[in-house]
Amino acid sequence: MNKWAEILLGLILVIIPILIAWYSPVWWEGFWDFRYAAWEFLKGGVFWFIVMIGVLFILLGISDLKG
Repeated sequence: MNKWAEILLGLILVIIPILIAWYSPVWWEGFWDFRYAAWEFLKGGVFWFIVMIGVLFILLGISDLKG
């Protein structure tokens, strides 16, 4: 993959999930609502998975710039 494309894709995969998480509405939190907790855990996992893939692409692009 092109080094500039890796950096661009990495930045997109880091910035977009952060913006989505920042501007998402806050839903009502029920007491002992395990489905809500599981859904929040899953959304958090997906968020950090996408962010880490973005960081990986940024690091790959930077290493290609050095090489």
